[in-house]
Amino acid sequence: MVLVIVALGALYALPNIYGEDPAVQISGKRGVAADVTVFDTVKSNLDSQNIAYSKAELENGQILVRFNSYESQQLARDVLTKALTDEYSVALNLTPATPEWLANLGGVPMKLGLDLSGGVHFLMEVDMKTAMGRAQENMIGSFRNDLRGEKIRYRSVKEAGDGVKVVFRSLDDLIAGQKLLERTNQGMLFAENEDDLSLVVTMSEAKLKETAEYALQQNITIIRNRVNELGVAEPLVQRQGAKHIVVELPGVQDTARAKEILGATATLQFHMVDQEHDVMDAVNGRVPPGSFLVKDQDGRPYLLKKRIMLRGEHIVGAASSADEFQRPQVNIDLDSKGGSLFSNATKDNIGKPMATVFIESKATGAKNPDGSLKFTQEQEIISVATIQARLGSSFRITGQPTPAAAHNLALLLRAGALIAPIAIVEERTVGPSLGAENVELGLQAILWGFAGVLIFMTVYYRKFGLVANLALAANLVLIVGTMSLIPGATLTLPGMAGIVLTVGMAVDANVLIFERIREEIREGKSIQQAIHQGYDAAYSTIIDANITTLIAAIILFAVGTGPIKGFAVTLSIGILTSMFTSIIGTRSVVNAIWGGKKIDKLSI
Repeated sequence: MVLVIVALGALYALPNIYGEDPAVQISGKRGVAADVTVFDTVKSNLDSQNIAYSKAELENGQILVRFNSYESQQLARDVLTKALTDEYSVALNLTPATPEWLANLGGVPMKLGLDLSGGVHFLMEVDMKTAMGRAQENMIGSFRNDLRGEKIRYRSVKEAGDGVKVVFRSLDDLIAGQKLLERTNQGMLFAENEDDLSLVVTMSEAKLKETAEYALQQNITIIRNRVNELGVAEPLVQRQGAKHIVVELPGVQDTARAKEILGATATLQFHMVDQEHDVMDAVNGRVPPGSFLVKDQDGRPYLLKKRIMLRGEHIVGAASSADEFQRPQVNIDLDSKGGSLFSNATKDNIGKPMATVFIESKATGAKNPDGSLKFTQEQEIISVATIQARLGSSFRITGQPTPAAAHNLALLLRAGALIAPIAIVEERTVGPSLGAENVELGLQAILWGFAGVLIFMTVYYRKFGLVANLALAANLVLIVGTMSLIPGATLTLPGMAGIVLTVGMAVDANVLIFERIREEIREGKSIQQAIHQGYDAAYSTIIDANITTLIAAIILFAVGTGPIKGFAVTLSIGILTSMFTSIIGTRSVVNAIWGGKKIDKLSI
C-alpha cells in the first residue's frame, strides 16, 4: 500500500519537472473564431521575422504558439499584434509542457500564485453614479406596480433630482398612495405637497449607503464568477475602500482577454418595438417621447419603447446551443421574480415584435467633476422576434452570427450582469522572470532545509535516521503530487514557507518514535518489543500534536485571504502526508528490514 501511494504521488508530481512553455495565444473578440487562414497568417509572419517556435496548434477557434524563451515570446507578441486585425487579441501565456502520455493520465503541474508565476493585478472602480441611477429606475417601476396593484390613481411617476416624484389625481389618492409607499418602502424619505398633489420620495443616508454596498458586493461576486469562467487558478478578488475592487490573476501575462471578460458590463434588456411611429422620422431627429432609437448588428435602425420589460439581472442561467435549423441560439433561465415580470409583460403583447438589446458600458477615460470616471453606454439589438405566446422563466434568443458569439454571450450572462459599470484604473503586470527568481529562492530554502534535516537525522539516528530521511523524501513527493491533483490548490511564496516548515516538522514524529525505542532498549526490552512499543506508545502523542497544528491551519484557511490561504493549504497537506510517511511509511520499512529477525544490536 505504501509503495502504491508513493508511486502515485511520484507520478502526479512528475509534471512539475517539465515546467511550462512561454506561449502566445490568439483568440477572437466578441465570439469571432480563429480559422485556418489566421493560423497560416500567424505562422508566415513568425517565419518571415525568423522567430523560432517549438509548436503551433489551432484548436476550438484559438491558436496557441509555444516558444523556447521569453524573448521569442515577447517578439512574437509584438509582430502578431501588428499583423492581425482588431478582431483578434494576442495574449502572452504560460502553457504546461507535460508530455502527452502523462497529460492523458490527468497529470498537470502545480498551479503557481502571482508571486511565483507572474500575472496581472487590476484595481477596478465601480461607477456608483450608474448604480444609484439604476436604483432610482427600480424605484419608479416598483412604485408604479404598487399603486396599480392597489388601484390608486396617479398622473405620473418620474425622476426628480436624486429622488422620484409621484403626481396623484386627487388628495385622497395622495393620502392613500403615501400610506402604501411608506409601508412597502422602508428607509425612504417622503415629502408630500398637497398643492400640486405630489409626493417626492428620496433615499435616506442609510439607504444610500446600503445601495452602494450592495452594488459593490454584487460586482465582487459577479467578477469572481467571471474569473472562474476564465479558468484562472487561485485568483484574488477583494474590495478596497468604498468603490474599488482588487483582482489578481496568476499566470496571466497579457490583460487583453481578462479585460474583455472582467470589464464587460454585458447585460440584456427586452423592449417592445414601437410600431405606432415611423422609424425614419426618428432617424431624422424626430424621436417620439417614450421611445428611443437603436441599431442592430447590421446597422439597421429600430424604434423601441423605453419601458424595460426585463433586465439582465434576473438571468440565473444561460447556455449556447443550436436550434432546429442549426442556427446558434442562447437559452436563458430567469429567477422567480424575473419569470413573473416577463410573463406579465408578454401576456398582453402576443403577436407583437420584441427586441433583445445587448448593452455594454465602457469607461471613456475622462473624469467627472467629483473625480470619478465617466462611462459611455453602447447598445445594440441582437434579436427582434414576434412574441408567439406568453413567456415565462425559460426562453431562447436567436440572432447570433456564429456559435462562438453565442457561447461568449452566454458566458457573460451566466457569470452575471454587473450591477454598475467598472473600469480598470490601475494595472500592473508581474513578469515571469521575477516569479522565476522567487521560485529559485524558494527551492533553495526547501533544499537547504531538507539537507540540514537529512544530515542531522543520519548522524544522530544512524540507520534509523536513513529510514526517516527516506520518509521525508517521500513526504515531499506526496506534497507536490497532492498539490498538483487538487484543482483549487495553488503554490505561493508563503506556501513554499509552509513546505519548509513541514520538512522540519515531519521528522518530529520519527524523533518521538526513535527516542521511545531507545528508552525501551535501555529498560532491557528485546529489539522486536522495543520497536513495537516505540511505535505504539508514541502514536497517540503524534496524532494529538499534528491535529492541533492542523486545526490552526484550517482556521488560517477559513479566515485568511491570498498568501495566508496558500500557506494554510501547503501546511495542511504537509501535516497529513507527514503523518502517513512518518508513522505508516517508516514502520513498513523498519518491519521489512528488522522485523521478525533475531537482532542483538540496533543501529539507532
